[in-house]
Amino acid sequence: MRVATVQDVAVIALVNQKGGVGKTTTALGLASAAWARRIPSVVVDLDPQGNATTGLGVWEPAATVDEALESDRPGILENLAEPSGWPDGKGLPPRVVASAPALAGRERQMLSDPVGAQDRLRVALSGHQSLVLIDCPPSLGLLTINALFAADAALVVTEPSAWASDGVSEILRTIDRVDTRKPAGLAVAGVAVNRLARTRDSHYWHEQLVTDHGRLVLPPVRLRAAVAEAAARSLPIHALPPRRGAAEACTEFDEIYDRVVGEEREQRPEDPDGL
Repeated sequence: MRVATVQDVAVIALVNQKGGVGKTTTALGLASAAWARRIPSVVVDLDPQGNATTGLGVWEPAATVDEALESDRPGILENLAEPSGWPDGKGLPPRVVASAPALAGRERQMLSDPVGAQDRLRVALSGHQSLVLIDCPPSLGLLTINALFAADAALVVTEPSAWASDGVSEILRTIDRVDTRKPAGLAVAGVAVNRLARTRDSHYWHEQLVTDHGRLVLPPVRLRAAVAEAAARSLPIHALPPRRGAAEACTEFDEIYDRVVGEEREQRPEDPDGL
């Protein structure tokens, strides 16, 4: 298994075959960390539920990622990305390639393409320049495989609960398989643990994840109302007043960002457009 270094990473796929573990929360937290640093970023919402799209303040998108998956046009995502609704001024708002309900049936349609079905998102992303965060659906189907083939690294997102470690192991095996089949390879960015509560059970299962997966496990994001508040208000967590755990949540997402993306990533506030 190849572990990512910050020099490797420009496109990150956030994955877990289980729903409700915080993939979207983590994607928005990393986008918020980039926002606060004024680093250009693009969030690709590959989940038919579209929570990342609305969390970024986009309710009626002009275009969607489904158009990219329907096309073989290289670099088309640059034309599909639109400004998010996050505030500018203090931070640099990310762009978003929005989800669409049609994604729910896209996998079945892609199965009819025996050549290149797993490569459509990679082709659509060709020529990108910004940090790209891909919020994957809760499955290991063809949409997620597309994300893995498009990504430089996969960030496994989980929560401290029973059987979580087994689920992480299954995803890591899938990442290994993609790594061997993809010419540029696929690294593991780490295992992000969401919603660490103060309970004994939560800490027990977190320790189990660390025991099983060692240095892959990143510093946890604790269960905080501020994280849910930011998503509900379609705001970056870094834009909330530093109260009710918001400042602590920002620190936690910043630490994951620095571990996965890197503190030294070039800041280009003068070039917010384009992938």
